[in-house]
Amino acid sequence: MSDALIECVPNFSEGRRREVVEAILSAMRLEGVRLLDWSMDADHNRSVVTIAGPPAAVVEAAVRAAGRAAELIDLTQQEGVHPRIGAADVIPFVPLRGISLEQCALLARQAGMEIWKRYEIPVYFYEAAAARPDRAMLEEVRRGQFEGLREAVLREPARRPDVGGPGLHPTAGASAVGARKFLIAFNLYLDTADVAVARSIAREIRYSSGGLAGVKAMGVSAQGQAQVSMNLTDFTRTPVGEVYAAVREKAARLGAALVRAELIGLIPEAALERNSEWVRLLDGFDPEQKVLERRLEQPLAWPEG
Repeated sequence: MSDALIECVPNFSEGRRREVVEAILSAMRLEGVRLLDWSMDADHNRSVVTIAGPPAAVVEAAVRAAGRAAELIDLTQQEGVHPRIGAADVIPFVPLRGISLEQCALLARQAGMEIWKRYEIPVYFYEAAAARPDRAMLEEVRRGQFEGLREAVLREPARRPDVGGPGLHPTAGASAVGARKFLIAFNLYLDTADVAVARSIAREIRYSSGGLAGVKAMGVSAQGQAQVSMNLTDFTRTPVGEVYAAVREKAARLGAALVRAELIGLIPEAALERNSEWVRLLDGFDPEQKVLERRLEQPLAWPEG
């Protein structure tokens, strides 16, 4: 695996204090690790970071970031519209070149063991790294969020972490560490503040409710507007344009229209549908900054500090 390249997209439960996010980023700054993207969302109170590099370096960067997040984020004081169980909430590893999904699952297991060993943060393994079939879906792992899960693990042995525990870390919760294929985080804003409209649309389009393959969705309130927040887990089966058209049609049926689109993180070149309506709705979209293959060639500078 000398030329292997993996991506890691850790999500942290902090989207309002820039100094905290930058301190976590600093912990990830290691030789060979490229910073591809990072963003903060105050309503979701969440930040999403994308790094890439050789497997060993990326795993080490992710582990260190989990430890730094635990020092700086107190979930007993944190709130936002996005579900979460940990300060370093999810840490997925994604194969990019010269490595398989199964090998990334082994790396996820390694990272999880280190997170517990160094910082006493319990870990759940999900998707391709799942140790149990009922934990393959992240939403099942995160059921009840931090507040519900910290009580459930004390009552129900079936809810206890895969590594560590049985109780959660008192302020940092637990981390879900996994391996998966590339995921596109795609949000659509409606011309209404009525979050019930977004929730109705999300319920119809998500795969778990009988909707589109590879689509996870929830309706939330963000920036004063109703938002359909989505994770697209297989754009080869369900392209972004198909998801967009479905949301637009269902919104129109409910008397609403789509006014803005948003990508969180990066998108592969193969998923970018140039000159499409959904691309035109992206605020200030720059392919040089948001397309994975281009970012790999020109990574971001690490924040100072």
